[in-house]
Amino acid sequence: MTPSLTCAPTKDPRQVRAPDGRVLTVPEGWACLPPGDAGLTRRVKATGPSWTVVEKVGRKTFSKGVWAPAENITTAKAQLEVERASPAYEKKRQAAAVRREGEQQAYVEDFAGAVRAFLRFTPAFAALEVELAAKVTAHATPVGSGTVARTKRISLERRAESAVIAWLRHQTTAYDSMKVARVKGARREARRQLAEVSRAVLDLHRGRIAHPPSSSCPLCRVLAPTGA
Repeated sequence: MTPSLTCAPTKDPRQVRAPDGRVLTVPEGWACLPPGDAGLTRRVKATGPSWTVVEKVGRKTFSKGVWAPAENITTAKAQLEVERASPAYEKKRQAAAVRREGEQQAYVEDFAGAVRAFLRFTPAFAALEVELAAKVTAHATPVGSGTVARTKRISLERRAESAVIAWLRHQTTAYDSMKVARVKGARREARRQLAEVSRAVLDLHRGRIAHPPSSSCPLCRVLAPTGA
């Protein structure tokens, strides 16, 4: 019996590379189920043997679909179509959507609070703190955004801090147009240096080094006129 595997793609669409490095040819009678329907994919995998094809690009992994016996895919699709056409399924789907929306709203509120706790601007810059927190939160928290705010590997506080620094890097520095040498670690070092600059900018609004509204502060400038 063909075992279930997680493989890498090759140049030949009907061949995959197994975890041990072997190049395998897709068995006769198998078809590729494209990614996109998690429920159908789970059903197909549970039905019998399958080869899940994933491609790693940098630190990210992208699904390229699942190879499985064509009859298993056809049967799973038919079963799901029947289930998804029922009133009970639609009611369950709507309830799940409402629950997810509630969870997302709660997370957005918690994240915004964590951002403001990290910013902790003086009263003189309270309005700017609110505006900056709103912009960072709106950018970082949407589901599927792929930002640091969506990871669960670090604490909420660290997510908030990282999101603020990332927003400042793109909005108040020349990072996006910066030419970084193609040397291992060069981009990481550039980000580290810009992070120090961003932290210094934040300190200008925490009372440590006060500055007047007329200063050339990059944060006040990018949020003008409400941040000035």
